[in-house]
Amino acid sequence: VADQPLRGHHTKDLGDLGVLKAQLDLFRQGYVVLVPLTEHAPFDLAIEREGRCRTVQVKTRTLNGHGAIEVQFRSCWTDRRGTHYERSRSKKVDLYCVYNPETDLCYYLNPADFGRSVTLRVRAPKNGQRQRINFASDYREVP
Repeated sequence: VADQPLRGHHTKDLGDLGVLKAQLDLFRQGYVVLVPLTEHAPFDLAIEREGRCRTVQVKTRTLNGHGAIEVQFRSCWTDRRGTHYERSRSKKVDLYCVYNPETDLCYYLNPADFGRSVTLRVRAPKNGQRQRINFASDYREVP
């Protein structure tokens, strides 16, 4: 379990931590990690291995009360007109990396494989259900 030094800090701090953890995890998986020079790119990282480049959106998500990580495939930003949400388009982002501070692990999702959202179970359901459950441990490697 990860240390909790950022508890209570600004959400940007948690987001920065997620991007750093993703960079390290992807490097350990053998990828060259590239960082865009602008905040306004539709992705946080690009990765390359064996001549194949892919864009990566990094999300930091904590566990909900049921021991699961909920991921919505969308972007959000705030300007003088309020908070805006845009559903992610698979043409802009090839891969989602979801960092969870409680497990201190990254999970990798292809948004084209899911609808608008997905729930990853870190803890098994109390009722023992195993079918139609997305266990987080199955998403540790880049697909």
